[in-house]
Amino acid sequence: MYNITVICVGKLKEKFYSDACSEYINRLSRYCKLNLIELKEERLPDAPSQAQIDAALAREANAIRSKLPQNSSIVPLCIEGRLCSSSEFAQALSTWSTSGAKTLVFLIGSSYGLHASIKEHAFMRLSMSPMTFPHHLARVMLLEQIYRCFQILEGSKYHK
Repeated sequence: MYNITVICVGKLKEKFYSDACSEYINRLSRYCKLNLIELKEERLPDAPSQAQIDAALAREANAIRSKLPQNSSIVPLCIEGRLCSSSEFAQALSTWSTSGAKTLVFLIGSSYGLHASIKEHAFMRLSMSPMTFPHHLARVMLLEQIYRCFQILEGSKYHK
């Protein structure tokens, strides 16, 4: 059974996002042990300087590092990440399972993204789209795509 951790900077506030995440977490329980960790997003002023943003991202990166399971591979979601189809993503998940790492960790940053230091040792950098989405929606999309991966690997009709 796969061990998957999703570390998210920021808490879900809207019930519809929480409900959607709960639905996919429930569906995924059949395929993997999923651990979802929410971390506090650093507060910034309305018009932060680049130095303030960098400092906040560095603090968030430290918080992320403190929650990374030992012997894990990380997949940060970031704009410069790899765009791939659901089938390609399923293949990457399948490839990871033979990598020797015990846990696959997906990272969703705050509204300013993730610090470069947390992305540099990634198993794979993943971009959901060239479009911009709220990071709360990205969590739902990621969970759905992980579920879709397992459906693809299983050969189910979910992925058409």
